[in-house]
Amino acid sequence: MAVDEGAVDLELDRAHSARMYDYFLGGTTNFPADRESAGKAMAVFPALLVAARANRQFMHRSVRHLAQTGMRQFLDVGTGIPTSPNLHEIAQEAAPDARVVYTDNDPVVLTHAHALLRSSPEGRTAYVQCDARDPEALLKSPEVRETLDLGRPVALSLIALLHFVPGERTAHDVVEYFREALPSGSTLTISHVTPDFDPEPLARALAAYDAAGTPVQARTREEFTRFFDGWELLDPGITVTHRWRPDPEHDLSHVTDAEATCYGAVARKP
Repeated sequence: MAVDEGAVDLELDRAHSARMYDYFLGGTTNFPADRESAGKAMAVFPALLVAARANRQFMHRSVRHLAQTGMRQFLDVGTGIPTSPNLHEIAQEAAPDARVVYTDNDPVVLTHAHALLRSSPEGRTAYVQCDARDPEALLKSPEVRETLDLGRPVALSLIALLHFVPGERTAHDVVEYFREALPSGSTLTISHVTPDFDPEPLARALAAYDAAGTPVQARTREEFTRFFDGWELLDPGITVTHRWRPDPEHDLSHVTDAEATCYGAVARKP
């Protein structure tokens, strides 16, 4: 896929949520406006850096587990700026023939999409620019159709995405569309920020995002659980991200629930 970086206005003078997240992860694709807004958010909620990294580790563990248990097709919605190891690197390490489609609606991500296309020789990766709020268009896109067999199980990832989709109906409708469209045996992985553990500092941090032009809606455990209606949760069910199948090689036992501040879960369609 050719990417015309000159055609994209990166708006480097404005903070951007994807670049702020890249900064939290220790990446290099961020600029002064991003670091300034990230700093403001961390000033009122210092655990944001811990939360971002615990979330990223949750993605790594969930993808590795799914690949090791037989999943070979992955659809990552709301990809964000590539920060290695990316999803396809984790999946193809366990299953070199894994196929991965990344999607995001953000032109900032588009300019870096070439980093997402470095597949193993046995597998394949693709990138499609599409809005998560239009899952029908996404599943009909040539990139998805040419890379994934939608008659076979697909591992759908909505990592740290749905809190950027305000409104209960819209966010839950997106998940419901995927549940109906994907075949039996498909899986759903979600992580989502929650106010359940330390609501006041988190509210101030989310206000910093709002001031930067990116509204965020934190959701309670009950609201998060609703996303999995009609799915069968895999062990250990709904938990805080750092507690989902912890990896001894990346010890997060020192992280508190309030610091992780995100729920995570993986489920399978019956």
